[in-house]
Amino acid sequence: MFSGAQISLYPMTDDFVGVILGAIGALDPYRSNFRIETDDLSTLIVGPPEQLFPAMRDLFLAASRRGVHCVLAATVSRGCPGEPDDPICTPIAGSSDDRPLESRIAAAVRHVETAPRTGQVVAAQFSLYPLGSGHHMDEIYGCIDFLKRSGVFDRSKNFCTKLCGDAGPVFATLSEAFLRFGAPQGHVALDLKVSANSPSKA
Repeated sequence: MFSGAQISLYPMTDDFVGVILGAIGALDPYRSNFRIETDDLSTLIVGPPEQLFPAMRDLFLAASRRGVHCVLAATVSRGCPGEPDDPICTPIAGSSDDRPLESRIAAAVRHVETAPRTGQVVAAQFSLYPLGSGHHMDEIYGCIDFLKRSGVFDRSKNFCTKLCGDAGPVFATLSEAFLRFGAPQGHVALDLKVSANSPSKA
């Protein structure tokens, strides 16, 4: 299964170049499993779906640990029918399945409960798009139910859901939303913004 993300990092500091280039090094442990390409707009990471959000978490933590306001914007996709098959993009057992919705919700909650804490508080807002035919609204409502039980749910907003808390559980929640909802072999997309150290917390 082809899965990956286009990621852009925005540090609000005069030393934005140093922050961005320094943070890119946090992706080094993932390079053996990922194809990683950086240009002037974004960094593409393509690889195992269950490793996408840990990689984004580590990248964002590396940028935000300096204490400056930092934002990560990402478009994440799995199963896109318009992308070529790639040997590094194969379905991972347990990463997404066709079990009943309530079973998937319970498994997702358990996974978030065991997520490591990082000490960095973040806010995130995202929208999940399970594409194709079928009961996509059931999947969306199931995901919302999971989010409300995740421990990092903040509130529903127009067109998206806001999460807030330690980066570990927040990124784990995003990963579970991406992996467990939508058809296991179907096309699922996620639009994401994450912010840390904001001067305008609300």
